[in-house]
Amino acid sequence: MDFYYLPGSAPCRAVQMTAAAVGVELNLKLTNLMAGEHMKPEFLKLNPQHTIPTLVDETGFVLWESRAIQIYLVERYCKDASIAERLYPSDPRRRAIVHQRLFFDVAVLYQRFAEYYYPQIFGKKLPGDADRLRSMEQGLGFLDAFLEGERYVAGGDDLTIADLSILASIATYEVAGYDLCQYVNVYRWYEHVKTVAPAADKNAEGARVFGLYFNKK
Repeated sequence: MDFYYLPGSAPCRAVQMTAAAVGVELNLKLTNLMAGEHMKPEFLKLNPQHTIPTLVDETGFVLWESRAIQIYLVERYCKDASIAERLYPSDPRRRAIVHQRLFFDVAVLYQRFAEYYYPQIFGKKLPGDADRLRSMEQGLGFLDAFLEGERYVAGGDDLTIADLSILASIATYEVAGYDLCQYVNVYRWYEHVKTVAPAADKNAEGARVFGLYFNKK
């Protein structure tokens, strides 16, 4: 299946780790946003929202938004029922917590990272920088609270797709130079999960690519 992506993108890396977890091979289609490749007519035909990651499976089904892709990969392609159950549990309450953590990542954790750091990457000075920093740190504080006494972000004894999504986000915080040590639970979780997550090396490598933007400032 074709996977339109950039290696530095945290959402793209979350999908790559999920694909590795379920045993799916992705046909990588590097999509250079800076060159406007996502605005080409052939890409807009696939995804009118012109975002990455975008997945096109072997049937021609097209899907974007990384967390939706993660769920789809597990539900459609994971052949081992025990692995699928761990990654995306069927129990309604366990699954609801996984959903909450995924939505928290997209709406709070990574969104607030972007609001604080992206203007710096692109050389834009915006008012309210201190407020954005406080907002970002509040998001990290929420994650730290979720992880109190827990091994994984959705609780329980198993790594889920929520861990993979948030791992990609937190790796991006790290390469941005943010000190995670003050969030004891986040740091403990991060040090553990990056050693057990499938394709964690690809996540780390992609995060380093993203980190190059900060070296250009």
